[in-house]
Amino acid sequence: MASIYDFSVNDIHGKEQKLDEYKDKVLLIVNVASKCGFTPQYNGLEALYEKLHGRGFEILGFPSNQFGAQEPGNEAEIAQFCELNYGVKFPLFAKIDVNGSDAAPLYQYLKKAKPGLLGSEAIKWNFTKFLVDRKGKVVERYAPNVEPQAIAGDIEKLL
Repeated sequence: MASIYDFSVNDIHGKEQKLDEYKDKVLLIVNVASKCGFTPQYNGLEALYEKLHGRGFEILGFPSNQFGAQEPGNEAEIAQFCELNYGVKFPLFAKIDVNGSDAAPLYQYLKKAKPGLLGSEAIKWNFTKFLVDRKGKVVERYAPNVEPQAIAGDIEKLL
């Protein structure tokens, strides 16, 4: 099986970024959307980021429009929305698919590494979260309704 560090993704501005840039960091990888009932979780994500970033923690946000068309904007609109409404400073990436035959390779890997309930690999909704340790191992998967502050303790243990 590949490592999380073997993948490259495009950032929100279209620039290719290799995930090996995040070696030795604890990562929270989240599929996000601007018009979702869980969108206010941006506040909790940003609070975690501000509190723990200096200790080697990163959040990687991947917009996806696969659930109820809740991320209809383009990358520039998404970036502006996140900055203006939630003050998001953690890295955002280009809009991707997280399920189906066009799912981003990173998400194919994450879903295999840490399946959901009853072994299901499918992402159920926006704001599904994957926690990755400093060695690049996917250690936990959290459902969309799990608030960011509820996983702060798990993150702290990995830092």
